[in-house]
Amino acid sequence: MKAFIINRYQKGGELKLVNFPDPVVKDNEVLVQIHAASVNLLDSKIRDGEFKIILPYKMPLILGHDVAGIIIKTGSKVKNFKVGDEIYARPADYRFGTFAELISIHEDDIALKPKNLTMEEAASIPLVGLTAWQALVENASLQKDQKVFIQAGSGGVGTFAIQLAKHLDLKVATTASEKSFDLLKKLGADVLIDYKTQNFEDILTDYDFVLNSQDTKTLEKSFEVVKPGGKIISISGPPTPLFADQMHLPWYVKLITKFLSSKTRRKAKKEHIHYYFLFMKANGSQLSEITKLIEAGMIQPVIDKTFPFEQTNDAMKYVESGRAKGKVVIKVI
Repeated sequence: MKAFIINRYQKGGELKLVNFPDPVVKDNEVLVQIHAASVNLLDSKIRDGEFKIILPYKMPLILGHDVAGIIIKTGSKVKNFKVGDEIYARPADYRFGTFAELISIHEDDIALKPKNLTMEEAASIPLVGLTAWQALVENASLQKDQKVFIQAGSGGVGTFAIQLAKHLDLKVATTASEKSFDLLKKLGADVLIDYKTQNFEDILTDYDFVLNSQDTKTLEKSFEVVKPGGKIISISGPPTPLFADQMHLPWYVKLITKFLSSKTRRKAKKEHIHYYFLFMKANGSQLSEITKLIEAGMIQPVIDKTFPFEQTNDAMKYVESGRAKGKVVIKVI
């Protein structure tokens, strides 16, 4: 099969298109012919080596964390899927690699593709959808009419999280440039803040929850808008010792996370705010719940641009530019 790989970590490096061995299908896995994938900043961060200490990956490495395609082979113990099923997924850590023509995925990580979406639309959903679900539904324990601040509303996670928050009857504030305001109003945002001319910490007060996706400085400011007893879930760090435990990482990695997050955890404790670092996990059951919302018209994909498979490096650069509204998709077939 053809696949885009990296042979070593390199900041800003280009992926190399090569002929790569076809995946081996284990008993509980399905072999998927990839029709579409999508690009996430996570792919760039892995390529740049940002996670090499806490999440070491074996080289050569195929990047890509979102997939939509058709099952062409099933393992001997697969029970819930069959050849010909149209599926979508965020493959598990150490098992990803969707910038390719084929991928083998554990059946627990996949879900049937929403019937009302194209392959390209479906491929835009899994990582951002599961991130939003695990933040807002699984971990935040939010109640109707509570106030949530979702940063970078026009990004991939932001566009999905806003729609999910409105489905949960929450009041949503977000940051974006003014040119994205019309889109975000349609998605359901209640309070729009132009990050170029306004400071969110001067506008927002007594919020119940923040989904932080930005840098450390933005995270520090987020503590100013959350009321005591509220929650901040960060998908951009710093990682915590709890994360190291959940990922079953070595003791020295736990020590590193303890050091990296010490300032944030102290601040959270002092201000009686719950801080949690979220590294999204593959979950086919949760993705099936998201499918129901999509098929009911509650959530719609937001795609900025689609690139052909051969232009995967261009798609990566476009995502890294920060200009994309919603997701950037790669059409493989």
